[in-house]
Amino acid sequence: MMGGSSDNRNARAAFQEALQNAYLRACEVELQAPKPGNVSQESPGHDMCADDFLASAAASAPALIAPDLGLGERIYKAIAATREKVACNTNLGIVLLCAPLLHAMRSGPPTRGLRDRLRAVLRDADVQDTAWIYRAIRLAAPGGLGHSDVHDVSREPGVPVLTAMQAAAHRDRIALQYSNSYGDVFDYAVPRLLEYRARWRSDAWAAVAVFLGLLRRFPDSHIVRKYGEARAREVSARAARLEAELSQCRQPQEITQRLREVDAEFKSAGINPGTTADLTVATLAVFYLEKLLSTDSRDLSLTSKAQGDSHTGRQGLPTVQGAADGYAAPPPFRPASYITKTLGVG
Repeated sequence: MMGGSSDNRNARAAFQEALQNAYLRACEVELQAPKPGNVSQESPGHDMCADDFLASAAASAPALIAPDLGLGERIYKAIAATREKVACNTNLGIVLLCAPLLHAMRSGPPTRGLRDRLRAVLRDADVQDTAWIYRAIRLAAPGGLGHSDVHDVSREPGVPVLTAMQAAAHRDRIALQYSNSYGDVFDYAVPRLLEYRARWRSDAWAAVAVFLGLLRRFPDSHIVRKYGEARAREVSARAARLEAELSQCRQPQEITQRLREVDAEFKSAGINPGTTADLTVATLAVFYLEKLLSTDSRDLSLTSKAQGDSHTGRQGLPTVQGAADGYAAPPPFRPASYITKTLGVG
């Protein structure tokens, strides 16, 4: 019996670590991706830098993977822990999107896929969860939030999470994901990630393709709130041109200078496609979490040097594996635990 209990504890600890690694890795790979207008390892902006986002990821992870929290409380505690580390809103959208995914990993029978589990989590989230989420939003204080005549976050809610999110879905792309079981992520972004990951053998460059594709298809909610629908559609049109150029590249590094130019242009104008970046993190998280669901429980590590891992070059830009294509073989990918070890948290 004692051996069985020990085995169970070890299995739970391994599962906890695997969830944390999946979340942290999604956050880190998104920062490796040079996405115009967003903060990346190479390019700070909007009074933020990559270290702010790494610190936010590490601070929020314990609450997001905690075994005994409800969905809303999980979100609030992740945001509260973040605000103790950084003085601005770095990850509200990331937490709102990733918390239900990580919560779903703990629910449902093993035979159910992640999206089916997610649907159940969102369906079961109650009024108390909504109250916790509203508190988290108020604490994060995102720019351009404004007020609503229906289910305003400044007031105590009287509806479950799905009802509140459905009411906001027409103006907020993250709320829409709650309403359609992450349709943008599962139906469009994940297949795109898989396509470009297979093509370029790089998670980070595949994330660039996901980001540009999402931004082309869906005007960014954050830009709409700050600058209006017309400006957001102009940004989407720029993303469409970049996406077309990227799709023609034999190697994605060929577009690096164009990405840098548009990045500088966007940042000088205060343009930050933050919602699109959050959806990109969620896409990576889904990929890594689904990988866990298909992995033998005896080997839950995401930190091995496997085909398709992303890497970072000397200038902070992701490189593509394979010396046969004229590029030097990359160094081993830094495991997600690098974040907690480097920052001394977790």
